[in-house]
Amino acid sequence: MDIFEELKARGLIEQFSDEGKVRELLSSPTAVYCGFDPSAASMHLGNYVMISLLMRLQRAGHKIYAVVGGATGMIGDPSGKSKERTLQSKDKLKENTDSIRSQLERFLDLSDPSKGELLNNYDWIAPMSVLDFLRDYGKFFSVNYMLAKEIVASRLESGISFTEFSYQILQSIDFYLLNRDRGVKIQIGGNDQWGNLTSGLELIRKIDGDGAEAECMTGHLIKRSDGKKFGKSEDGALFLDPALTSPYQLYQYFINCPDEDAVRYLKVFTFLSLEEIAEIEKEHLASPGARIAQRKLAYEVTKDIHGEKEASHAIEMSEALFSGDVSSLSGQDIETLLGSLKKEVGAGLDLVELLIAVGAAPSKTQARTFIAQGSVLVNGKKEIDPAKKFDSASAIEGRYLVVRRGKKNYYLGAFK
Repeated sequence: MDIFEELKARGLIEQFSDEGKVRELLSSPTAVYCGFDPSAASMHLGNYVMISLLMRLQRAGHKIYAVVGGATGMIGDPSGKSKERTLQSKDKLKENTDSIRSQLERFLDLSDPSKGELLNNYDWIAPMSVLDFLRDYGKFFSVNYMLAKEIVASRLESGISFTEFSYQILQSIDFYLLNRDRGVKIQIGGNDQWGNLTSGLELIRKIDGDGAEAECMTGHLIKRSDGKKFGKSEDGALFLDPALTSPYQLYQYFINCPDEDAVRYLKVFTFLSLEEIAEIEKEHLASPGARIAQRKLAYEVTKDIHGEKEASHAIEMSEALFSGDVSSLSGQDIETLLGSLKKEVGAGLDLVELLIAVGAAPSKTQARTFIAQGSVLVNGKKEIDPAKKFDSASAIEGRYLVVRRGKKNYYLGAFK
C-alpha cells in the first residue's frame, strides 16, 4: 500500500484540490508543507495530527517543510473564530514561535535538509512593504472571491477587521513562494483551513498559469467523543507540552476513550501498521471488557509524544492508583494524580480526624463506620485503628497522605 492509500485508509484525509493529481504527485518524491500557528506557547493534539501527517510523508520519502507562522501569527487566522482575536505582542509571539519550533524539532527529522526543513514565514513576509504587498499580491484577489470563503463569510455578521480579512492573502504568499523557490507541490492543513489552502492555489495559478504544479489536501478535524475538536481553545485541551498536559493525563485520556473511538484513534494517532491495528481490533472485540485497544492506544500515543520512559511511568502510576499501592509514588506523581483533591492538614490528626479533614467522611460516626468496615487505606496500607495519629513520619516524602475509601474514592491530605 502506497502512502496515498495509507492516508486514506487511516481516515486522515478529507478534501483534495484534485485527488488524481495529488495521488500522482505522491507516487514519487515530492515536497510538501504545512503551516503551524504560534498563537499559543504549545501545540495540542489536533496539531499533532498534522505533525504526524508530515512524519508519515517524510518516512515515505517525501521532503517536508514545517512553516511556523511568525508573521501570520501577528495577524490572526479567522478560521473557526466567532470574533476578532486579541493581537499578541511581538515579544510574546517570538516566545511562542521559539516554543513551537522546539516542539516540531522533537518530531520531525531535520538532520538532513534534503529530508526536511523548518522555516518561519516572518523571514519573507516581514521585509515586504505595504506597497509591495498590494501591488505584487493584493491585485490577484478580488474582494468578491475573498468574501465567498467560508472563513470570512461566517464572520460577516459579527464583523471582521481588514487585518484578519487579509490573512488568507498572507498564507497564499507562503504557498506561492515555497512553490516558486523551493519546489513545494503540496500544501496540507486541517479541514478548517480549506479556504486558505485553495487561496494559495488560486494565487499560484494566476501568477504562473493553470499548468503550475501545485495541489492541496486537508486532514480530518479529529473530534473527541463529545463532538469537540482537539483544539487549544477547547475545554480540556490536550497539549504537547508536558507542563500543560502531563504524560499521565494524556495516557488517561486515551485509556478512557469509548470503544467506538479506540480503533479509529489507533489509525489516526499511532504509527502501528494497519495490519497490527486489525489484529488489535480482533482481540479487542473478542474481549471487550479488557480494553485492549485503549491500552495499546494510550501507550503508543504517550510513547510517541513523550518517550518510552514517560509512557511506562504513566502505566505504573495508573496501576498504582488502581491497586491502591501508592507507597512507591513520588510527591510529584501524587500531585499529578490527585493534586486537584489536595487538602492541607495539620500534623497529629488521628485517623477519624484525618478522614473528616480530607473529605472522606462527613462525620466522626461515619468515619468510624468506614474504618470498622476495613475500607480505609492510607498511603496504600489498610488502617483499622481510629486513634492512630499521623504526622510527617507517616507521610510520603514527609508531606503526603493518600487516603482511599473503598475501591475508587481517593482523597489527599498534605502537611503545610
